[in-house]
Amino acid sequence: MEENEVIEEDGPSIKSVAIKWGLINGVIGIASFIIYDMLGVIGESWVSFIGSAIFIVILVLAHNEFKKEGNGYMSYGQGLGLGTLTSLIASIISGIFMFVYMSFINTALQSMMLDKQIQSMEESGQPQSQIDQAMPFLEMTTSPTAMLIFSIVFGVFFGFIIALIVSIFTKNQEPEFV
Repeated sequence: MEENEVIEEDGPSIKSVAIKWGLINGVIGIASFIIYDMLGVIGESWVSFIGSAIFIVILVLAHNEFKKEGNGYMSYGQGLGLGTLTSLIASIISGIFMFVYMSFINTALQSMMLDKQIQSMEESGQPQSQIDQAMPFLEMTTSPTAMLIFSIVFGVFFGFIIALIVSIFTKNQEPEFV
């Protein structure tokens, strides 16, 4: 028993790898967000695809580091756990930044996001009465607090989904000893 415990202590820590890559992903997310805000493209559909692609690359790099530190092996469960924890850390960092940014730095961002949603509804042909009825909900979902909550919840959810898929390709199960 003690020999197995020593081997586990010598191997990589999911927590340490996830913290490192979660911080990296969070910083990249913040930098990307600032650039998107300067370009005025926040809310565009292609922006989320770029964020997903960045997370996939980060996750593959995190998995590779974990395997390198662990003699080349990583189970599917370890990959899934690493990906989920990485997305949690990145989502918390991004969510807190969004809250601070929208509350104190660019307070007009909420109005801009709300205007884009209204414009989209008008372009899809929705009557003004439906738009007026949706306004309280739209205002609530674009608030800094809602953005913080959505960032964490959806970030972890989609991070988990991406980790489910990426881990299939990056796992390298250690052979069983007979």
